[in-house]
Amino acid sequence: MQDQYALLVLTTCPDKDTAVSIADVLVQEGLAACVQISAPVQSVYRWQGKVCIETEVQLFIKCHTSGYDALQQRLLSLHPYELPEIIALKLDRGLPGYLDWIKETTHP
Repeated sequence: MQDQYALLVLTTCPDKDTAVSIADVLVQEGLAACVQISAPVQSVYRWQGKVCIETEVQLFIKCHTSGYDALQQRLLSLHPYELPEIIALKLDRGLPGYLDWIKETTHP
């Protein structure tokens, strides 16, 4: 059985409107406890053989492992990018009450 813990999931969006729309759906559907939306960031990356420099908006998504697969699938269905960044980081430590809140407010 997979360990149960909180995750911080990172993704980027092309603009604030897209970021807000995705964040709202993930929280409304109980897939994320909280989504923070950053100020615009500059991303430099290689895509299809070219170096690209784009302005994007970063999402910081807090969820629980029990719902990660559903969150990833929903995020893929909402995301406009062909291959979006979706990176999940295990949260080993944090305020116990906050980590409990993430688990209690999300569901698979």
